[in-house]
Amino acid sequence: MDVLPCGHAANAAEARGCAHLVVERPPDHYGWFTGVGLAYDLLCGECSKDDDPRSHLIVVCVGCADRVDDYSDLLGWFGQPEIRHRDTEPHGMWTTADCAVEPVNGRCVAALPGGWLVLTEAGLVEIDQAGSRFVAPVSLAVEPPDRLPADPPRPALHTSPDGRYAAVVTDFGRYGVVLDLVTGAPVRSLDRGDYRYRHASYPVAFLESGAGTVVVTATDWNRLDAFDLASGRLLTERETSWSGDGPKPEHYLDYFHGALLTGPSGRWLLDDGWVWSPSGMPVVHDVAAWLGGDVYATEHGRGLSVRDSWDHPMAWVDEHIAAIQPIGRYDQPAVAGVEVYDVVDGRRVGAFAGPAGRMWGHDGLLYVVTVTGLEIWDPEDGARTGVVAGFTPIAHNPRTGRFAELTGGRLRTWTPAS
Repeated sequence: MDVLPCGHAANAAEARGCAHLVVERPPDHYGWFTGVGLAYDLLCGECSKDDDPRSHLIVVCVGCADRVDDYSDLLGWFGQPEIRHRDTEPHGMWTTADCAVEPVNGRCVAALPGGWLVLTEAGLVEIDQAGSRFVAPVSLAVEPPDRLPADPPRPALHTSPDGRYAAVVTDFGRYGVVLDLVTGAPVRSLDRGDYRYRHASYPVAFLESGAGTVVVTATDWNRLDAFDLASGRLLTERETSWSGDGPKPEHYLDYFHGALLTGPSGRWLLDDGWVWSPSGMPVVHDVAAWLGGDVYATEHGRGLSVRDSWDHPMAWVDEHIAAIQPIGRYDQPAVAGVEVYDVVDGRRVGAFAGPAGRMWGHDGLLYVVTVTGLEIWDPEDGARTGVVAGFTPIAHNPRTGRFAELTGGRLRTWTPAS
């Protein structure tokens, strides 16, 4: 085996580095994207300022590159990763209708089997191509004052797959309510507890079980519960509290639940929560096991990664594959793009640069909203395959694939061609 320029007879690393990093304790460094995928080289701060930084790069061994990763902080990025475009004209079905209904914000439109539900200042309104119908007023509990809110509280709307129920919650807030859309009456008040609730979107999601519709919600900072909405019965009774004295109980969970996203079949539940110090930690929960008798399943969810932040776009590609923005670790600056995970075993199976914006998954593709339109990305090869120009939807029906844009007194929908 030949001796490499770093001075070691060993296998070469994928990344090159400058000679200043080939030391026992490397200085902090920068990543310099090569323009091929997400590959990058390593440069110390001094070399990164040179007029021709790449002239300082040498081939280094795996051990030298690992030492930089272990003992040196990545301070930032230079250059750009490869962003693949192979755009073709998107095909789909359009509808347009006048609609004077105004949502409170872009998180206040949700899908119904035959149309859309909108949270307005007056309450809930159902809309479809035939018109609109007032459903019910909504009264949320007053949010407690907070001297240092991490994010401004915002109302958000969620609907059950069968269209029977809606949850109106306050993201970065404490309270919410579930309403029966047939009667217009509240059927369950939601309270996520008083500890650090200002730091994440409201943890709530609907599931369909054999017995009917179930709502999953946080009932404390570190606890999820499931309730049967027809009967009001708690389906996940268990002991999770700990006073802080003595050893931690076996099932104690030191994790702050965040936004929840149900998988296509309802088997899996993505949880965009966080842990101290703080770091984001997306987790996947096995709902079938949880509701099937393993009441502590959500105390032992499978962590997918440890990241610099949380409350980012996420979507389901299919039953077992989830996509999460952006690319990055807790100890690295983030890169605009998507990480792809197999939730069954928790492995990252792909990553590609480019997507940045609110995101949904449908039929194996990712749809990402940008200021110029709706981008379509194929996670299989990490390329953008098209752009629906000028269309910026705020809601998606996961069953039909239809997207909805509601702005300027007009409802526009687009359904991708199968």
